Amino acid sequence: MKEMDTACRRTAAVATALTDDQLDVTTPMQVPAREVLQHLLGLCLAFRDAAAKLDGTTTRTPPGPSHEPLPADWRADLTDRLDALAAAWRDPGAWEGMTRAGGVELPGEVCGLVALDEVLVHGWDLAAASGAAYDVGDAECDAVLPIVSPSEEVPDGSDRGDLFGPVVPVADGAPYFHRVLGLAGRDPGWRPA
Repeated sequence: MKEMDTACRRTAAVATALTDDQLDVTTPMQVPAREVLQHLLGLCLAFRDAAAKLDGTTTRTPPGPSHEPLPADWRADLTDRLDALAAAWRDPGAWEGMTRAGGVELPGEVCGLVALDEVLVHGWDLAAASGAAYDVGDAECDAVLPIVSPSEEVPDGSDRGDLFGPVVPVADGAPYFHRVLGLAGRDPGWRPA
């Protein structure tokens, strides 16, 4: 069982600090910040319900791009959803047995780590796009490293489809989280144009 509260609080702080003018800024995902926020709003519900082993629309539907307008109260809503996500994964039972998220059945422990990775990486996407500070601890990196690491058979990660991009090389001695980002297919040196 891994702690998710820190990552959820950090991502909520970065996300809710975005100004309305920053909602259209391009993120490292090459989509506007508003689409990353929509994705976060949805994944919070999906992974919260996956922790509770609920089988329904939130856990059976694969994630996709959302071009819907953000709700008027999206900042409060996202904060509440991230809090609920963290609370759901505090339950030791969430990490046991099988569950489903994004239409994929997987072990609870793997699902929890995928949820943590989603919160970490998308929080960084928003921080990189807005120029906000984003400091991730080694324990969080340790937790998600197995999720972002490519297979030994295809070490460049080119076989991972839409889940992650190909591995982005980072310099020797780079901060641990930069290594995690590179393995997830993100360029840790990315800056908005």
